[in-house]
Amino acid sequence: MNAKHTQKSWSDAVFDYCNYAILTFAMLLVLYPLYFVLIASVSDPTLVSGGKVWLWPQGFRWTGYEAVFGNSAIMTGFRNSLMYVVIGTAINLVLTLPAAYSLSRKDLKGRGIFTFYLVVTMFFGGGLIPTYMLVKDLGMLNTIWAMVIPGAVSVWNIIICRTFFQSTLPTELLEAAIVDGCTNKRFFFSIVIPLSTPLIAVMVLFCAVGYWNSYFSALIYLKDHDLYPLQMILREILVQNSLDTSMIKDRALLEERQHLSELIKYAVIIVASVPVLILYPFLQKYFVKGIMIGSIKG
Repeated sequence: MNAKHTQKSWSDAVFDYCNYAILTFAMLLVLYPLYFVLIASVSDPTLVSGGKVWLWPQGFRWTGYEAVFGNSAIMTGFRNSLMYVVIGTAINLVLTLPAAYSLSRKDLKGRGIFTFYLVVTMFFGGGLIPTYMLVKDLGMLNTIWAMVIPGAVSVWNIIICRTFFQSTLPTELLEAAIVDGCTNKRFFFSIVIPLSTPLIAVMVLFCAVGYWNSYFSALIYLKDHDLYPLQMILREILVQNSLDTSMIKDRALLEERQHLSELIKYAVIIVASVPVLILYPFLQKYFVKGIMIGSIKG
């Protein structure tokens, strides 16, 4: 009996070591590219292109970041992106959570029909031109609402939230609340919302990252540079520093501009990624629980 127990423990230990090794390798594969971009953004571009930058910065310099933050539009882009994230995420939560909770209630008549029509929109869309015409007819062109209203509701998020409510909130909880005189509105705000913290954290992360990385809507609907989000500002910086080699005959000047362009590209990646990386650790403990419950059960 002891021999079998020892053999089982040894097998478990080997299995655990193999898992740790695989997970560590996968983690390095994911983290190293971002780390490389970080050290490359403050290294000599000549050494980077020569393959001499691997683990530590070489020829330390801040030229790329100076060029990026030297652009006065950067702070405007930061402010606009933050505004779009806050407003868009708030609207998304206000619309998604009640809709998902309603669809999770078995006493909602026709909930299967509502769900069907919502799911259909995941497979068929109106297309870019009809969407543009709709935004134009609604008077939202070149306004902040063009950035937050068209994507205010995600059917995928509604499905995740609905499944979360179905698998987490027992029917007996609602029945007990009704017996105590609780209305549907009070039950939703006083019981459902407080019990849905992991889910709300997941939705906040999904929506915030989506709005933060969004640039296509700004490219289509915005003309005023003062309304551009950060991603559009960074795109313009990259375009302005892109090279037309046929216009530069001086080889030394050409190499210098190429090196500056490379530094700016790395710096832009870091500037755009840091806010999301700062947000994620605060929501990570809720993220795993919320997304697993909302996507697997039900």
